[in-house]
Amino acid sequence: MKSTRQQEENEFDEYGQQIVTRAKLPRGKEIIGVIEQRLGGNKMMVNCLDGKSRNCRVPGRLKRKLWLRPNDVVLIEPWELDFNKGDVIFKYPSNQIAWLRKNGYLSDEKKEF
Repeated sequence: MKSTRQQEENEFDEYGQQIVTRAKLPRGKEIIGVIEQRLGGNKMMVNCLDGKSRNCRVPGRLKRKLWLRPNDVVLIEPWELDFNKGDVIFKYPSNQIAWLRKNGYLSDEKKEF
């Protein structure tokens, strides 16, 4: 028997077949953000959903696995001592970004200025 959380995430296409799309959601201090600018090396500026712009880095264990560009949606974990900096721990693929927008975790409109 499936839990209620899994039942809510299940969808059906036009043929009645079940489509399951899941996205990794933030836990604890983790925050969803959008990469604003690459700063060189493994550092970048990320606009987070809490309204702050953080200087984030990719940890060494993920440096060659994550290929990041501006406007990519990522999951970051702020540092314990400095909340203006953080680590990028996950990059969302396009189907998970659509799921996040559909379920209200990401806003559809971009803020300018």
